[in-house]
Amino acid sequence: MPTDSEEFYRIQKLPPYVFAVINEMRAKARAAQIDVIDLGMGNPDGATPRVVVHKLVEAARNARNHRYSQSRGIPRLREEITRRYLANYGVELDPDREAIVTIGAKDALAHLLFATVGPGDAVVSPNPAYPIHQYGVLMAEGCACMLPMPDAATFLNRLEDLYRQSSVKPKLLLISFPHNPTTTCVDLDYLRQIVRLAHQHGTMIIHDFAYADLGFDGYQAPSILQVEGARDVAVEIFSMSKSYNMAGWRVGFCLGNARMIAALARIKSYLDYGVFQPIQIASIIALRECEEDTRKICAVYQKRRDVLVAGLKRAGWPVEKPRGSMFVWAPVPERYRQIGSLEFSKLLLEKAQVAVSPGIGFGPLGEGFVRFALVENEQRIRQATRSIGQFLKA
Repeated sequence: MPTDSEEFYRIQKLPPYVFAVINEMRAKARAAQIDVIDLGMGNPDGATPRVVVHKLVEAARNARNHRYSQSRGIPRLREEITRRYLANYGVELDPDREAIVTIGAKDALAHLLFATVGPGDAVVSPNPAYPIHQYGVLMAEGCACMLPMPDAATFLNRLEDLYRQSSVKPKLLLISFPHNPTTTCVDLDYLRQIVRLAHQHGTMIIHDFAYADLGFDGYQAPSILQVEGARDVAVEIFSMSKSYNMAGWRVGFCLGNARMIAALARIKSYLDYGVFQPIQIASIIALRECEEDTRKICAVYQKRRDVLVAGLKRAGWPVEKPRGSMFVWAPVPERYRQIGSLEFSKLLLEKAQVAVSPGIGFGPLGEGFVRFALVENEQRIRQATRSIGQFLKA
């Protein structure tokens, strides 16, 4: 029998989850009746629109919906997401060949990587990055090639250098704008440059568009599918989680290149029977009737961003306002830089009772930063920044 110290093959590829350290400390503090303000995990705190919940209840009462569903998603839901893309981005998609329903964005990403990446295939993405962007590649036997992204222009320049200098061309580009964790936002011309490079070098693109509807101060995030020729090389992953406060419902979509969609559909046909059908039916109502709710959700995040940034500035910790996402990416204050982002996050939790995510958890180039998630109300955010201010002054 294997000993306790021996790991399974794929588990060996995964380092210990850095965020687990903070999560355990937070749990212990709360067990001790300490009021921790949790700005760590990006878990939306708002309610799903009421009309969507009512439709779920109605559909769940119908026994016909208790059967297996379709792994691709029911046709009406695929039709509804393609209507949304036409209305919001002017992109016309075939709901049968260019759209598939997934069990959230993570399901789409992980299984698409399994479907398209083989042993040794190079997959390029920015660093720091959402962990699945790196470790999903490793689990699929690919080679994760992480390029630094202190800003969008630097990443694009490094990508162009890679194509010029490397003898092995990337199989896949995995990008996400607005970006988690750095909050980097780009315009449509930037995505045109990415698509141009992919066309020139025979590379596929996955664009993780989880924060599609969270743009602030008039900024509207572009879809990569708006770029002419993008569907020849690219798919986009859209999620209901942030746009409709439906994180726990686990409904996402993969849209675009028909060949990549077909590969994902083949993998999923072996792995699942799709999302519980009443959830899919309720999601149709969200896409059809809740665009105003999406705008209100965005406004809530913008207000929270303003309160957090202003409060940190008063605390002596100036940070930049992001143009999108549901996060603030903050450099660790200079006098704490040497202890690293994990130890600093532990200090914030211990001394200020505020939980944040250490930047090192998003990759080596995340070191020196922490990520705030805008998942508490304005009053709690003000309380958090006051506590942080007291800690920094002490």
